[in-house]
Amino acid sequence: MKKHLIALFIGILATGAVAQTNLPPVAAPATQPPRLDLKFTAVDGTAFDLMTWRGKVVLIDFWATWCGPCRRAMPVVVATYRKLHEKGFEIIGISLDRDRDQMLQFTKDKSMPWPQYYDGLVWENKISHRLGIEGIPTMWLVDKQGHLRNTEAGDDLEAEVAKLLRE
Repeated sequence: MKKHLIALFIGILATGAVAQTNLPPVAAPATQPPRLDLKFTAVDGTAFDLMTWRGKVVLIDFWATWCGPCRRAMPVVVATYRKLHEKGFEIIGISLDRDRDQMLQFTKDKSMPWPQYYDGLVWENKISHRLGIEGIPTMWLVDKQGHLRNTEAGDDLEAEVAKLLRE
């Protein structure tokens, strides 16, 4: 919204609709993507803090075993992880499952070794609810500095991760 107002204001100045003054030119404020602060206890009991993964590109994958599109996307997610993990790519799973055992079996069967958050609350999942997730699969990419860079990362995941790894 701010950018649109600034552009509108600059456009008005350019047309001469406002009397010019000796004020310095208006510059758009530098915007930086938000930094995510994400801490939780993973389903395996380990403490997780996204801050410890600074310097890595991180996919936050909001998913569930009962979600057909999530299941169809998982082979691409796993393949991208296998290909780019050694170069600094990590994944965090935020499971919206109700059945813990089913989720654990799925992650084992699909070779998903990354940390998983699970609380059994489905759509009231504490992390996804706090972050405003309204549908799954939802995949967010976080850059090496911890900034949220992409909230729709599933389209061409490997290329998007590779681009952030080069930065």
